[in-house]
Amino acid sequence: MVATRCEILCEILIAILIPPLGVCFRHGCCSAEFFICLLLTILGYVPGIIYALYAILFVDRDMYRDGDYYYTLA
Repeated sequence: MVATRCEILCEILIAILIPPLGVCFRHGCCSAEFFICLLLTILGYVPGIIYALYAILFVDRDMYRDGDYYYTLA
């Protein structure tokens, strides 16, 4: 499923305000990305924002479907 530009823009704006919530919308509340973002936000607000933007813009959520839980080199 491909996200539209409007969805991505809304996720980015939410990620700037509340970083874990933006990641939750993109990857789900029980994902590794969410917990990493939550931890970074607790440790410092700016690292949480940076990771949230990275997780929203660069981490592909469709890579994890069908039990394929490892990163592949392109």
